[in-house]
Amino acid sequence: MDGRELMTIGEVAHRSGLAHSALRYYESLGLITSRRTSGNQRRYARSVLRRLAVVHAAQRVGVGLDDVCRALAAIAPDPEHAPTKREWVVLSRRWRPLLEARIRELEQVRDGLSMCVGCGCMTMRQCAIYNPSDELASTGAGARRVFPHD
Repeated sequence: MDGRELMTIGEVAHRSGLAHSALRYYESLGLITSRRTSGNQRRYARSVLRRLAVVHAAQRVGVGLDDVCRALAAIAPDPEHAPTKREWVVLSRRWRPLLEARIRELEQVRDGLSMCVGCGCMTMRQCAIYNPSDELASTGAGARRVFPHD
């Protein structure tokens, strides 16, 4: 690959919409890679933009970076490799159950919030999320009634 095909960290940041610090962090995780110039400046292959788009999309829907790292390592272990269409299909199949679970959780929150806003109750006895005296603390951290499967 000649130097004209490589992008500076500033160019990648501009094109991806990500901060320089995020790019360095993703590089430290092995999600992307750069080459160094004789002056120790980072240079990225253009294929990094595709990988960054997937990372950004995954994070927006709640896929954790650990799962993103594992998934990308499984389909395209070379961080300079632009995954093929077939590899993206494999990735989407892997994330489908996770995304479907996330959709169900979001629907549950949406429905619970609309119930709370419109319920008009004067007491909390029938509230789906009320937790008097923190009774649910023994079952774990977080919103136990909102996400009962946790």
